[in-house]
Amino acid sequence: MGLFRGFVFLLVLCLLHQSNTSFIKLNNNGFEDIVIVIDPSVPEDEKIIEQIEDMVTTASTYLFEATEKRFFFKNVSILIPENWKENPQYKRPKHENYKHADVIVAPPTLPGRDEPYTKQFTECGEKGEYIHFTPDFLLGKKQNEYGPPGKLFVHEWAHLRWGVFDEYNEDQPFYPAKSKKIEATRCSAGISGRNRVYKCQGGSCLSRACRIDSTTKLYEKDCQFFPDKVQTEKASIMFMQSIDSVVEFCNEKTHNQEAPSLQNIKCNFRSTWEVISNSEDFKNTIPMVTPPPPPVFSLLKISQRIVCLVLDKSGSMGGNDRLNRMNQAAKHFLLQTVENGSWVGMVQFDSTATIVNKLIQIKSSDERNTLMAGLPTYPLGGTSICSGIKHAFQVIGELHSQLDGSEVLLLTDGEDNTASSCIDEVKQSGAIVHFIALGTAADEAVIEMSKITGGSHFYVSDEAQNNGLIDAFGALTSGNTDLSQKSLQLESKGLTLNSNPWMNDTVIIDSTVGKDTFFLITWNSLPPSISLWDPSGTIMENFTVDATSKMAYLSIPGTAKVGTWAYNLQAKANPETLTITVTSRAANSSVPPITVNAKMNKDVNSFPSPMIVYAEILQGYVPVLGANVTAFIESQNGHTEVLELLDNGAGADSFKNDGVYSRYFTAYTENGRYSLKVRAHGGANTARLRLQPPLNRAAYIPGWVVNGEIEANPPRPEIDEDTQTTLEDFSRTASGGAFVVSQVPSLPLPDQYPPSQITDLDATVHEDKIILTWTAPGDNFDVGKVQRYIIRISGSILDLRDSFDDALQVNTTDLSPKEANSKESFAFKPENISEENATHIFIAIKSIDKSNLTSKVSNIAQVTFHNSGVNISTLVLSVIGSVVIVNFILSTTI
Repeated sequence: MGLFRGFVFLLVLCLLHQSNTSFIKLNNNGFEDIVIVIDPSVPEDEKIIEQIEDMVTTASTYLFEATEKRFFFKNVSILIPENWKENPQYKRPKHENYKHADVIVAPPTLPGRDEPYTKQFTECGEKGEYIHFTPDFLLGKKQNEYGPPGKLFVHEWAHLRWGVFDEYNEDQPFYPAKSKKIEATRCSAGISGRNRVYKCQGGSCLSRACRIDSTTKLYEKDCQFFPDKVQTEKASIMFMQSIDSVVEFCNEKTHNQEAPSLQNIKCNFRSTWEVISNSEDFKNTIPMVTPPPPPVFSLLKISQRIVCLVLDKSGSMGGNDRLNRMNQAAKHFLLQTVENGSWVGMVQFDSTATIVNKLIQIKSSDERNTLMAGLPTYPLGGTSICSGIKHAFQVIGELHSQLDGSEVLLLTDGEDNTASSCIDEVKQSGAIVHFIALGTAADEAVIEMSKITGGSHFYVSDEAQNNGLIDAFGALTSGNTDLSQKSLQLESKGLTLNSNPWMNDTVIIDSTVGKDTFFLITWNSLPPSISLWDPSGTIMENFTVDATSKMAYLSIPGTAKVGTWAYNLQAKANPETLTITVTSRAANSSVPPITVNAKMNKDVNSFPSPMIVYAEILQGYVPVLGANVTAFIESQNGHTEVLELLDNGAGADSFKNDGVYSRYFTAYTENGRYSLKVRAHGGANTARLRLQPPLNRAAYIPGWVVNGEIEANPPRPEIDEDTQTTLEDFSRTASGGAFVVSQVPSLPLPDQYPPSQITDLDATVHEDKIILTWTAPGDNFDVGKVQRYIIRISGSILDLRDSFDDALQVNTTDLSPKEANSKESFAFKPENISEENATHIFIAIKSIDKSNLTSKVSNIAQVTFHNSGVNISTLVLSVIGSVVIVNFILSTTI
């Protein structure tokens, strides 16, 4: 972990948001409730606040004009760290917190790299996660390299809000155009400039023409495109918005379909304006006739956490061991999850509510024990959810006259037809309601409360072995606490034992964690025998056994030893259900811990629409690659589906090696609620950090052409794109919340899922052959095996995209598909091509499953041959292990 020595420790603001965390609304053409947060590691500087306000104000006018007078920024909240000094202007936040950040102001991801970027790992047209700006960028220290902040904010906003992509490509900065010239990847193609190699050594600089690489037939690696400082082209904001004349997005007329830009690759060659025009924002607005007002800013300062537990002790909690399981989870929350310095109170309710504990500030184990002593001991009575919530507001109100930003952690197992009566009070309170529903009878009114206040909500089945209740409570760490203070889950596992009484396994404690390490064991019937050994083989004694709550726990003093801890649990009843949960905190505040965060792409869905599971693994802001990541998706009746998540850039996974592991989920078993848990393991031979700049980063401007001469910017600090650091073994688990599915038919489900779209088709020329490679899709999206492939080629991108079935088909009879997520390869050899002129061949694939369901057309790959203009008359198709000769005539010259 020496890599991170000297890094500024970043809060890492719960980077993978749950799917509904942004509060942004569009109201009368204006975007409201934008949340911009300043990381606690940013040194206090009020100029940053001023610069944020200037940036957004300038951006609002630029956005308004760029979107044909449709959109502007109406109001913005700026969250100021708790460690900054007080100011009368600063108010207490309501539902705004770091989990809901739309824009993060934090030190650079990698030292010296201040490029703004947008975290974006979904498909074209889908919203991104957040925008990242560095303090130096906001303070104007990088304006030469990246352009004015206001204009760049609009560039990043289009990523975040409308899911468009960049129109440059640092991996493919040049391409062979049909004009037979080598062109810079840009949009529009009318942006003028010079392609030059510019090098400085000592005090002198040299500029020369770019040479052509004999292998790629493109410009050499050091060649850069220097735009003219004075331009007339108006597009595009997604290429280089810092050019003074650029005030528009590329549209159908100005879009450069030839360029290998990410926008073309991800958005099927549609222009950015086409994608934006197809958004719900665009469809729900009409152009304004008057200029918009300037944005309104709210300055909000983070303060100490205030949370009140509101626990259901009604009669129905007596079934399925619910009351005891609630107490186990609540004790874990009080012992380990809630952070020191927090204020915690407790209310219990049945048909009425009782205040058990007024707010107590957690300073030591004494306060935690006091709160645990107040947990309910027996279930009785009806269910009055509003009574519990109102009493919680009373508890919080005794400390603060305003409830803003305080949290209500509500657990209930029943419906309450009066719960809707307090929705308005909850909405106006400024408090955040987190909801844990135990069993299948979650009240819709409480779900609504959770959503409108920005709270989390979880559904937990009555299956004790899933650890769901402990996981849900454990996920409710503070939204505003420095990550070094947060409890991280290393293991969460349950097992029902019958003939074999043993539950034996290991837990890995890596060097990024180890502080406040906590082992929790639970059982259903009788206390098991517990053996736990540290990595040196020393047995751990002194588990605290709580026979009433059927749990035992051990807190490791100081920092736990790094390595593999082994445990043996022996059940003393048959059958017996045992669970183990292991949590820890960062070992060192200057070294960010490895984290895993998980979510589904939607909260609500209906069959047959698929869901997508996402899990992001990071250390700091740096992606962790090569981990084994498994998702466990449990229905409300306890059926669990297990999925291996992949970071391979295929199927549901949009980008390879970005630390986001993804997979389609289609294996619905019933209507109702499902919950997600993810387990990640990294081995020393597989897991690694990828030290490269993030995707979707702002274009670095190497310099400008002014009066025919290059005025260069300082060279960007370079980082080897392939630099990777091997990680030690680690393990993490995370709860991904819950989602609801409707309209699921009776099992077995009908086959309504085609193969997933191939998105990583790649074509290269080797000697006289075209080599195709791609990742195999599956029978149902990315599961199983397709029946066959259809490969077609054309001399026109648009013909292949829009009229795939009319394009020339290649014989693939002997191409036998592999299992989903395998690597496929295929080669063919165009004949009769001379070296005089450039010929562009575009290639795409569809796949067909056993039910004759067909995938979408793949991304379109392109190769360039040199051709005298004659028809291509013969292709030799080389399949692994065989060669197939296919004759065909193109109806037109390519």
